Amino acid sequence: MAAVTRSWAVERFWRIHPWLYRVSGGRIGGRVIGLPVPLLTTTGRKSGEPRTRALTYEPRHPDWWLNLRRNPSAVVQSGREVVRVRAREAEGEERKRLWREITATAPDYAEYQSRTERRIPVVVLEPEERRA
Repeated sequence: MAAVTRSWAVERFWRIHPWLYRVSGGRIGGRVIGLPVPLLTTTGRKSGEPRTRALTYEPRHPDWWLNLRRNPSAVVQSGREVVRVRAREAEGEERKRLWREITATAPDYAEYQSRTERRIPVVVLEPEERRA
């Protein structure tokens, strides 16, 4: 399957996607090209404001990843479930194992990796423990 080219229409879709996703509880936009698409809300590294993005891929490190590197605390919504998480980048054997699983499910990512010089991060989102 070929990677989706970013066009004006695609960009416009991704701008309204979070709103459609939230309004429909993930029924609209919860899956794109057969894959689950969760929303990730991070804290802007410069503005300090919440920034919500669907987890997709781009030719450069996306802002959501740069935000998580600066502040790994985030919120994930999958369907109607909303969970506070802490992000970390998978490394070593864990990354290799997860990358194999990702590319087995979505070969598009292996093709995408071959077209970019950057190493696509494999991000692990772990639920934050509730504080009493």
